[in-house]
Amino acid sequence: MSGRFLRVDPTLCVGHGLCAELFPERVRLDDWGFPMIVPDEVPTWLHRTARRAQASCPALALKFDRTPPRRPLGAVPAQTDRRS
Repeated sequence: MSGRFLRVDPTLCVGHGLCAELFPERVRLDDWGFPMIVPDEVPTWLHRTARRAQASCPALALKFDRTPPRRPLGAVPAQTDRRS
């Protein structure tokens, strides 16, 4: 699972919240109970926990992907050059 990022498929997720309960290091629930995934790479020491959360998802909405997530709409880069 090296070099992988956890993702949630919003078309499958129905907000059970089990992923946040099993993997609180990387998953938080929004105000409506849907998961918000930390976009960073899952570190090696969390692979077992991540696999458990993925396997336990009743909606099969958690996936692993090798490509980093895209920036959310409206997000700004961490560093911007504002020189004129």
